[in-house]
Amino acid sequence: MPSKKGSAVVGGGKDLVYQLHGRPSLLVALPLGLQHVLAMFTGNLAPIFVVAGILSLSKPDMIVMIQGAMIVSGLTTLVQLYPIGKRNWVLPRIGGELPIVMGTSFAFVPTSITVGQMYGIQGILGGALLGSLVEFLMGIFIRPLKRFFPPLVVGSVLLALGIKLLAVGVNYFAGGVGSKDYGSPQNLMLGAIVLVTVLLLQRFGRGMLKVSSLLIAILVGYAAAVAMGRIDFSPVASAAWFSVPKPFHFGFSFHLDAVLSFAAVYIVSGLETIGNTSGITIAAFNREATAEETSGAIMGDSFGSALAAVFSALPNTAFGQNAGLVAMTKVVNKWCIATGAMVLIAAGLFPKIGAVISVMPSSVLGGAVITVFAMILINGVKMLSKSGFSDRNLLVLGVTFGIGMGFSMVPQLLEHLPKVLQYLFRDTVTSVCIVSIVANILFPDEDSKDKKFVIEVE
Repeated sequence: MPSKKGSAVVGGGKDLVYQLHGRPSLLVALPLGLQHVLAMFTGNLAPIFVVAGILSLSKPDMIVMIQGAMIVSGLTTLVQLYPIGKRNWVLPRIGGELPIVMGTSFAFVPTSITVGQMYGIQGILGGALLGSLVEFLMGIFIRPLKRFFPPLVVGSVLLALGIKLLAVGVNYFAGGVGSKDYGSPQNLMLGAIVLVTVLLLQRFGRGMLKVSSLLIAILVGYAAAVAMGRIDFSPVASAAWFSVPKPFHFGFSFHLDAVLSFAAVYIVSGLETIGNTSGITIAAFNREATAEETSGAIMGDSFGSALAAVFSALPNTAFGQNAGLVAMTKVVNKWCIATGAMVLIAAGLFPKIGAVISVMPSSVLGGAVITVFAMILINGVKMLSKSGFSDRNLLVLGVTFGIGMGFSMVPQLLEHLPKVLQYLFRDTVTSVCIVSIVANILFPDEDSKDKKFVIEVE
């Protein structure tokens, strides 16, 4: 029989992996932790490639961002597993004390691109740092705030997010905006190799082959790019073997419109974390997440995003694919997932790993993420369909997309408006989120007052 030590169970039995507080042997825990790393590794780094590529950052700067993303994802995952603070503190604890795996969020890519084109990487990091305070407050006051974010609002934002990201994915598929060989047959071939590999693994793969389809497809595309002579390995040769990333590498600049834009997306990120948290507890423990777990998970999101800004990475969020992995395997043990988090931290300390990843051609990434971006759009449609298309909902959607998306698509319209309105409508995702919330308040759904608020995780 395994022995108990405090609240943890110490022993080597494989049955411990199904207990939240058990501590199986490292030989049992490490493979299960690596499984989570494989499931999220690509998604954790892809947003950095997209943003760094559009901003034309140097390879050394990109390596710094990759290092920061891996280390912060590992540290924030540990905070979600082993929260900061106690239950008797005035403020809720930071961390959900659940098997939540954190990573760089795709949701912030469109806003990062918009802000970065105006204010550079410093503006992105400044907006992300201050904007994270909104999610921190959201975690404290989540109960009274839930009613402002029904599925109709979340679905609208996901739809706008997917539409904006699709153009980014297609441009990367073609080789990246501004590249000399944009749309060349070689770029399209690389993108197609990766895309076909993803589709084949999703159609015929089982278990980890299916879960890790993006990572496997990128490795296939990477190998094809090497065979075609499309990769320059000189940045790898010049990168250090070991280094500890320094905080504040790029510095910060603070702009009101950037902070407001990031704040709106942090609300969406918080809602996504609510869904992932509930998905984990329902699948693993057959119960809804408690208020303390939900609040702690959202505040863990905020903490991780602020930490990411300090270490030159993009905001973090709870990863849905890892929540799905928990649901599939029923492995909820904190120690198992903590081993994966420590692998991420270790990988972030070796710049050559980041350099190997940074030289990957844009078309390889494009072939992997184009379906991911499309699925964000489709998930938005699915959420809207679950809300129903009553006359009231159609009116709210018409106002949301007519004003929220329409105004942001014609920036000339905004030139003579007050500055605050320019800030709100400059970014499509931000404006859709704000207009949708306001429209839902102005046109209340009388039939749903007694309905329970639920965000489902696919």
